[in-house]
Amino acid sequence: MQEQEIAVKEAKATLKYARISARKVKIVADLIRGKQVDEALAIVKFTPKASSEIIEKLLKSAIANAENNHDMKAQNLYVAEIYANQGPTLKRIRPAAKGSAVRIRKRTSHLTIVLREKED
Repeated sequence: MQEQEIAVKEAKATLKYARISARKVKIVADLIRGKQVDEALAIVKFTPKASSEIIEKLLKSAIANAENNHDMKAQNLYVAEIYANQGPTLKRIRPAAKGSAVRIRKRTSHLTIVLREKED
């Protein structure tokens, strides 16, 4: 027997090298995973975190990709996947006591949002 593969339409948006740690982004990402797009936008809009502004912009980009590139309707979309992976760390040096130096790690992250249409 052959299995039929159902082509699921999905729209994607990625942001690479965002100057915020992946750990901080995951807090807001967990809030909107699995939610409808309009509900997710409302949650992100009123979440007082540094990453919420970045995620809001990326979510709007994913919605625009879905409408313009994949002919999907915005009211049927939901956040199927959202994840933040660690990017390269920028290493900087700060002077410390007794002529020594302390390394400062400025972390970056790669964010990805995948939207899918819900089936009725």
